[in-house]
Amino acid sequence: MIDSSAFQGKKAAYFTLGCKLNFSETSTFGKMLSELGVQTAQKGELADICLINTCSVTEVADHKCRQAIHRLVRQNPGAFVVVTGCYAQLEPLKISKIEGVDLVLGSNEKANLIQYLSDGFVNRDAGANYKTEKTKDIKSFAPSCSRGNRTRYFLKVQDGCDYFCTYCTIPYARGFSRNPSIASLVAQAEEAVREGGKEIVLTGVNIGDFGKTTDESFVDLVKALDAVEGISRYRISSLEPDLLSDELIDYCAKSRAFMPHYHIPLQSGSDTVLKLMHRHYDRQLFADKIHRIKEVMPDAFIGVDVMVGCRGETPECFEECFDFLKSLDVTQLHVFPYSERPGTSALKIPYVVSDADKRERSHRLLELSDEKTHAFYERHIGKEAEVLFEKAPRGKAMHGFTKNYIRVELPASEAREEYDNQLMTVRLGGFNHDKTALKVESLEVKGEK
Repeated sequence: MIDSSAFQGKKAAYFTLGCKLNFSETSTFGKMLSELGVQTAQKGELADICLINTCSVTEVADHKCRQAIHRLVRQNPGAFVVVTGCYAQLEPLKISKIEGVDLVLGSNEKANLIQYLSDGFVNRDAGANYKTEKTKDIKSFAPSCSRGNRTRYFLKVQDGCDYFCTYCTIPYARGFSRNPSIASLVAQAEEAVREGGKEIVLTGVNIGDFGKTTDESFVDLVKALDAVEGISRYRISSLEPDLLSDELIDYCAKSRAFMPHYHIPLQSGSDTVLKLMHRHYDRQLFADKIHRIKEVMPDAFIGVDVMVGCRGETPECFEECFDFLKSLDVTQLHVFPYSERPGTSALKIPYVVSDADKRERSHRLLELSDEKTHAFYERHIGKEAEVLFEKAPRGKAMHGFTKNYIRVELPASEAREEYDNQLMTVRLGGFNHDKTALKVESLEVKGEK
């Protein structure tokens, strides 16, 4: 039983690290606390509750999590501090020993975070409690469909992963793949419509694996969501290449609301390294998927995850990766330097890449990414496009995205509050000052010429 009276008038501070899934979950927790009477602490205000949702994808992420915990404890003396997320699942005892931390919740307990928080907040103990289950016992699913401070909604459709890649700790932190029913997700999308939502991003850990829990499929989910009236746009956050079926690609190409925008993790363009990583595909399969997308959606935006400097990536393997990526018609590279994770089987691979080589390889791939992104943007200058604008801070330029995820900038002098969360037709101009967006050359507003 949650004692809502204990939360009336309290203020909470939130801090999230990591993936879109984490941000979606934090936003949902914030919404639930708001319904109990908790307000979000503004800049300079002391919080009564601090919630830190952590990531553990790299050693740097672990370090940032510890820094964030220490900072929030220092800035909010006496606050009830809750830490959850992947790092909390993997290192609960270490986190519980940080001065000022009151409660540490693992992935299984996250689904009941508000109840645990209520119990701890009302009956505060002297020392920190930590509650986590072993990976095999992580079975709960915490629903999440929220937008936080953004225009787009993020709908959690799946959690966990059955792919034990040699470099990754996510299956240990999140548990095995599981999902809710299509019917429940459609209901959440319909609720987003009632709240005024127009765009939903589908999030998860390995969302192409959707359906194992309910004997359904990801394609079935896509078709059901496409039929929800009121949602104008869907984006798929990330899909493993071996789970990106031709049926799905072809359906999205002709669908009402699924955008020509894909994010596909490659990790390496070397078959040798892919085998060392225990990935479920080779270069040829990946190339075939890119070609298939471009065949039916020539203007599709394709983002690709690449890891550099993992164990076993010799100079020859990296050059294979670089040349392969250069040859592909993709739009943007998300480049991550490899980070050693305790307990992973990658540590058994003898060849180690130096930090200097990791930096040099990352730099080369980021330069390649910039070239590809700028070339993609340039091809759209002068074209008309539909943009969903997002609210801008007062006096700042307004931004939004086209269907194929080109970032568009409207000068502050032309931005209006009523453009927020509105689909508008614009003519795309040249690059903005830092080349992160295309400027609006002209804008069509209903009732105006």
